[in-house]
Amino acid sequence: MNESQVSETVNRTVTPWITTQSTGKLIDFLINAFDAQELGRVHTPDGTIGHAEVRIGDSKILMFDSAPEWPPFISLIRLYVDDCDVLYAKAIKAGAVSMTEPTTMAWGERGGRVVDPFGNIWWITSKAEEVSPEEMVERSQQQAYIDAMEYAQTSFNPLMANVKKG
Repeated sequence: MNESQVSETVNRTVTPWITTQSTGKLIDFLINAFDAQELGRVHTPDGTIGHAEVRIGDSKILMFDSAPEWPPFISLIRLYVDDCDVLYAKAIKAGAVSMTEPTTMAWGERGGRVVDPFGNIWWITSKAEEVSPEEMVERSQQQAYIDAMEYAQTSFNPLMANVKKG
């Protein structure tokens, strides 16, 4: 990273880390799928990536290449965007696989999940409408929103049930 990149970075309270054995390819995916801006990468003497950063929206994601002997592990990351349907479709086009198609929930958010080529799960969410607490309680009893919640929960299970337990 150069000096201007370091001085421009803003740290948020929570910043996720992602590890893969192909961090360079992960960065390419994030740029194509989520309009990420690469902030920099540092290579180790053996050529792997020891540290890299991208910015998506107002947040940074940190990453590095995992050691070959490490087991794979997935990250679950929520992206809050202006239009989840557009970014969901863009992520699929960039190589992600659909886990949950965009669905509107009782509390007024719409979201869908994709699995990136490295196994990480991205919940892409946007505000669909303002919903009062009273209306949210009422909606939570309506069949359409009960079905939406059940779909969100059950669409998550097939992938997670196949993750090796450590």
